[in-house]
Amino acid sequence: MPQQPAFACPSACDVLIIGGGPTGVTLASLLALRGVRVIVAEKEAEIFPLPRAAHIDHEGMRILQEAGAAEAVMATSRRADAYEFRNARGRMLMAFNGAQNIGPGGWPIANMIHQPSVEAALRHALSERAPDALRSGWEMLSFSEDKEGVTAHFATPEGERSVRARWLVGADGARSPVRKACGITFEDLGFEEPWLVVDVLVDDPSRLPTANLQICDPARPTTCVLMGEGRHRWEFMILPGENPEELSSDASVERLLGPWNVAGAVRIERKAVYTFRARIAEEWRKGRVLLAGDAAHQTPPFAGQGMCSGLRDAGNLAWKLAAVSRGEAREDLLDSYQPERAPNLRATIDMAIMMGRMVCITSRFGAAVRDAKFALARILGKLPDGPPAYPPLGAGAILAGSPGAGSYFPQALGAAGERLDDVLGPEAWLITRAALAGEEFAPFAAMLGGWLDAHGAEAVVVRPDRFVFASGDDPAALAQSWQTAVASPLRTTG
Repeated sequence: MPQQPAFACPSACDVLIIGGGPTGVTLASLLALRGVRVIVAEKEAEIFPLPRAAHIDHEGMRILQEAGAAEAVMATSRRADAYEFRNARGRMLMAFNGAQNIGPGGWPIANMIHQPSVEAALRHALSERAPDALRSGWEMLSFSEDKEGVTAHFATPEGERSVRARWLVGADGARSPVRKACGITFEDLGFEEPWLVVDVLVDDPSRLPTANLQICDPARPTTCVLMGEGRHRWEFMILPGENPEELSSDASVERLLGPWNVAGAVRIERKAVYTFRARIAEEWRKGRVLLAGDAAHQTPPFAGQGMCSGLRDAGNLAWKLAAVSRGEAREDLLDSYQPERAPNLRATIDMAIMMGRMVCITSRFGAAVRDAKFALARILGKLPDGPPAYPPLGAGAILAGSPGAGSYFPQALGAAGERLDDVLGPEAWLITRAALAGEEFAPFAAMLGGWLDAHGAEAVVVRPDRFVFASGDDPAALAQSWQTAVASPLRTTG
């Protein structure tokens, strides 16, 4: 392994993460699991106490599983009966059911969460893996880059400090100082709408909906969704010409909630105006600086994929940064990050924009046309029964043309609750058909054998982020292809 460079600054690490939100702390925990020296610099002293994100899907939960926080998050999350789109008269336009089913990630498909609780669970998990990694109250002042690393300067409660790192990741939100310092611009994807968000504490859950709802009413497009235990959320579109401050007043919010008949059943916890946007950064890597989460992309909330997208960034980036930091892979492995993630993000954002435009129609004529189209689609049996699948990886660190390459590899579950990822560990896997007869694979043999059968393969290499690198009939050749392309550790099972 190549010798790591020595740094002259008072504090040194392999990866410096700016931003201690869910994306940054998840990335740090995944890196610490792999023995990477990591520091997270967060300018706020404490976790923001009010809810923001409301949903994590099965893939996001699988990433939290590896980060060591999934069980704690599940303890306070809830499942909705369905995700329904209704018109002004309450008629169903479209519904996605099965949110409580187990998805390919091995967790329930849709999990409604309380973000501060998620962040607390993630920070606790990180503290167990890297007790000194999180530096709260550290505000980045500037950074500079050279051939071997990055030096960042901070204002901290103890005075100014400097940190030297091989790589810097900006996970510092939509207003990202890291992105701005790099001069990276956004591609605007053409969606920008202001909404009033009202979060409540629930005293009488029997009086609230059990499904997540999009009310496609041209008079006032409205969202009503579950959150983590004991909470609920409404979102009201701010119409052209309305004053956001006036709409946010207590009297106005009481009027907006009136039709829901929840007076006495809920207490307002927060009111905030947000502008829902769709944007993707033009560059996700610039030299030794990378972007993740909202610093790299923003999506309207209608598909519930904001936090999930940041978690996927962390899952994709962690194993690559670890392999490069440990000297096992070339630095150009990091160039695969954006080509792999950006198409998935575009599909996610396209889906959210489609849902948003369906909801945000404020013309009565336009709403009538929309309703008629959905009625016809229902008659013809052409309504989707769930969100469209995300595209597989089409380029990057995969063996293109191999059966299943780039697809998401499911997490098998055993009858006693065993999870495949926990058994096989965080590195890449080489799973062979011959190995399925062993005791280790007994709880998972049926599912794994079914996957190999479906792809006409005798073996599969699964990347650490659980996307398929390649499959085929010759396990030795697959292992060699992985070592040639990536060179990070490969757990051989048979």
